[in-house]
Amino acid sequence: MMLKLAWKNLLHKPLSTLLCWILLAVSVGTISLLIILQNRFERQFTHNISGIDMVLGAKGSPLQLILSAVYHVDAPTGNISYEEAQKWMHHPFVEKAIPLAYGDSYKGYSIVGTTKDYPDKYSATIATGHWYKNDFEVVVGSALAKKLQLKTGSNFYGTHGQDEYGEEHREKAYTVTGVLNPTGSVVDNLIIGNIESVWKIHEHHHHEGETNQKDNGHQHEAGEHHQHEEEHEAAHGESEKELTAVLLKFRNPMGNVQLPRIINKQTNMMAAVPAIEVNRLFTLFGVGIETLKNMAWGIMLLSGLSVFVALFNSLKERKYELALMRTMGAGRGKLTALVLLEGLILSIAGIITGLLLSRFALWLIAGRFENDYHLSVQSWALQIPAELYVCALAIIIGLIASLAPAIKAWFINISKTLANG
Repeated sequence: MMLKLAWKNLLHKPLSTLLCWILLAVSVGTISLLIILQNRFERQFTHNISGIDMVLGAKGSPLQLILSAVYHVDAPTGNISYEEAQKWMHHPFVEKAIPLAYGDSYKGYSIVGTTKDYPDKYSATIATGHWYKNDFEVVVGSALAKKLQLKTGSNFYGTHGQDEYGEEHREKAYTVTGVLNPTGSVVDNLIIGNIESVWKIHEHHHHEGETNQKDNGHQHEAGEHHQHEEEHEAAHGESEKELTAVLLKFRNPMGNVQLPRIINKQTNMMAAVPAIEVNRLFTLFGVGIETLKNMAWGIMLLSGLSVFVALFNSLKERKYELALMRTMGAGRGKLTALVLLEGLILSIAGIITGLLLSRFALWLIAGRFENDYHLSVQSWALQIPAELYVCALAIIIGLIASLAPAIKAWFINISKTLANG
């Protein structure tokens, strides 16, 4: 009975009720969305660098190297010599080294040449098909296979660079030999093959470019051209092979202390420590997220004020009605509880709507996050305990806002109110 009466009282002033409801829903929804994004962002970024103590790459920005080599969300800083990198890959301090060679993509998604250690690091297993065995054979991450409708036996051409509309390497097609099970890591959005495929496709592209340049300049005899290619291949051997980056895991803490400093000072390569760069990234993102959270908390406090104003004004108009209820046997406690119940209903309605809004917003931006950052952000489950704290605080704010009107209802002067009409 009281619940029905409280609901009717709220509907008596629909615009005021709607304003309170919207403010609460927006504040709860914004905070909820930020909590989910922050949790997923930190969890997946931390998961992807697990087991990587250092990344070896070309000179440039350390953060850019980490983002490109570990998360594949930025352009590489350049290439490094395979021969030079091997010296550090076989260093006594290094337990495991995973070489990466890339620079091509398919519809904007990286084609990564590496060893079997790379998918093993993320515990990737085959869902259908089998692992690649030969050159230009690849396996595809689960999310990417679904998105691009790739399956075992599919063929495609790689595109130079990360641009979806870049120049295609039409001379050789890649064949999908397997699709991976979901891992919840960056592997879910990658195409993975062997390093030799990447070297061969770029070697062919390089030779083709040289041939075209000669044809556009002055012509050579066929015999001379053939002789030049033989000399070129003799000169370009193992030393010309390049890697984009190497992921390193150390045997002991001495590697963390000594190798980054030695490499950065004594070589033309760069060593970046993922833990340091990711913490820096968290700090940068954290400032923005905290600012947005503070704004949302401000909106929630504003919604509490609007609940107070709405109930207080409503109480002034219903004083005669409440006085009549008192004469008919309703006690002070019942009237006070009625006003508090109205505030509670508004709070719960705002919380439910806010949580639904956050999930809807998450659904809208999930595709963009997966495409741009290779992060899976869809999470319909309640984030415990963070979101429970938000819900509890929203209820407390609603009850506090309705407390003053409730106290006023307790002290209604029946005779005076009825006499004044």
